[in-house]
Amino acid sequence: MDPDTAAEPHDSGSRFPAPDDFARDYILLALRLERLIPGLIDAYFGPADLRAQVDAEPLPTAYRLRETASSLHARLVRGEVQEPDRRRWLEAQMVALEAQSLDLTGDPLSYTDFVACCFDLAPERRNEASFDSAADELSRILPPGSDGTESIADRLASWDERFVIATDRLPAVVPWLLQILRSRTDGLFGLPPDEQIEFDFVTGKPWSAYNWYQGQYRSRVEVNTDLPMRAADLVHLLAHEAYAGHHTEHAWKERRLVMDQGRLEASISLINTPECLISEGLANLSERFVAPDDQYPELLTELYGRAGLPIAADPAAAREAADLQVRIRRVSSSLRAVAGNAAFMLHADGVPRDEVAAYLRRYLLTSPERAEKRLSFIEHPQWRLYVFVYFEGERLLRRWFELGATSDHANRFGRIMREQLTPGSIAAEAGAAGFGPGSW
Repeated sequence: MDPDTAAEPHDSGSRFPAPDDFARDYILLALRLERLIPGLIDAYFGPADLRAQVDAEPLPTAYRLRETASSLHARLVRGEVQEPDRRRWLEAQMVALEAQSLDLTGDPLSYTDFVACCFDLAPERRNEASFDSAADELSRILPPGSDGTESIADRLASWDERFVIATDRLPAVVPWLLQILRSRTDGLFGLPPDEQIEFDFVTGKPWSAYNWYQGQYRSRVEVNTDLPMRAADLVHLLAHEAYAGHHTEHAWKERRLVMDQGRLEASISLINTPECLISEGLANLSERFVAPDDQYPELLTELYGRAGLPIAADPAAAREAADLQVRIRRVSSSLRAVAGNAAFMLHADGVPRDEVAAYLRRYLLTSPERAEKRLSFIEHPQWRLYVFVYFEGERLLRRWFELGATSDHANRFGRIMREQLTPGSIAAEAGAAGFGPGSW
């Protein structure tokens, strides 16, 4: 056993099953790496004695952790973990941790290879023709501008401005909408008993919202109010972060993987690893289950009223706007790939920052303020890799869902919430069945 992975005896008073050797050493490695890579750990609710042990240790060296990661990965290759699904998941996670330890020691991979190692999938650059096609479709369906000369971006901004929710309305609107999404999630997938979410509103963050999973089926979700919150954005955000997105997934994995199966490695969630691509893809698609197209307009219409939007005074106009938002939602989803192209430009190609900002404004059809917010995320040392997980995760899972009948989509979604699946294994299954463009 590597001396850097040796642990003190497990605290028998813990509410958790005792971790096996590999899970314990995986957790210890992650806790030690986080001391050199702040923010690596997205959530940890596992045995407190392991964190206490690492906190009491001298600061580890990057080279020692690189050796430890390599040694731990070798143990997997030698067959230490027997369950095939668990071994595949841990192998994918270990490749990502080894890549991050290489970066720590000043021997980094190229940006493109680094991304592929971290997420068990090689993201692709998207042809701008698909963005132009989306812009053309939006031009056809958006209301015309006041004088007929406005750009698509201006028309989209004018449309969006009609649905901005005042910040002081959010504390009243969020609980109502959250309860609806929770009820629908419970009906579709069930929920562990005693799960709970708390909300905070914050400013000055590079992200629009964040789920901080606390363990014991509880989350704290922070919503960033730096930019105006539009009604459709709020539906997506709460579905993504809460029901049936991150909170639901974390709670079920705590229940099934950690408590029922004793897979203690699932008690720690790590940024820039393959589990993120699966998790963000699931969170992006959760809206399609809890607010499907046939229910979305009615939900939006009521939200307009509860948020005090002027359009709610005309029920017919509100319903027409909500129906149109369904079409806008579908067309705009392809624009999520723009951020990935921008990341390649900035980090792989060395394109100047102002040109990348202009690219974002052009293809996202957005304001300079929103483009700047997106660019700050792409530039951030921690999120410069992470930017790919949203679109690529959604695209991967969407294709995997399409391998089965529509009636099977919810079952596959439920599997992602409860099992240790990897991007590579899902891509292999989808590829074997013809991994092509889909429509779902």
